[in-house]
Amino acid sequence: MLKSLKFFAPVLIPSWRFFDTIAASPRIEFALLGAADETAADWQEFRPRPQNLSFGTVLRRLFWNPNWNDTLFLTSCAERLLENPTEHSVTEISTRIAASLNPAEGDEFFQFRLVLISRAGDDLQKEVAYISPRQLMTRPGA
Repeated sequence: MLKSLKFFAPVLIPSWRFFDTIAASPRIEFALLGAADETAADWQEFRPRPQNLSFGTVLRRLFWNPNWNDTLFLTSCAERLLENPTEHSVTEISTRIAASLNPAEGDEFFQFRLVLISRAGDDLQKEVAYISPRQLMTRPGA
């Protein structure tokens, strides 16, 4: 009995050493490009967090929030991409960005990057940790 309680205790009492390291969570930014050789300049945050939420929205999101679950998955892909780059992580992030874009006429490509935001005193510093290869835009119905 005591031996089985020893195995069950970690489930009931979480460990403070749950995470191996505590580091900045990567943010995903994207830029639309007109040509494959164009340099990205106008970076935009992908799925920015809302500044304010009503109490009702917060309450509803406690029980139903599929968009946030997808955003957490993308954050996990971004973290894996920084640790051990794989084509899978690049594809997952690119697919979701491409599906959410409504490109203007002339935008044929897009690119994403991962940035780490850290605090230095009262200032926020942004460090670009990864820049993806250019991705061809896929248009619905094309």
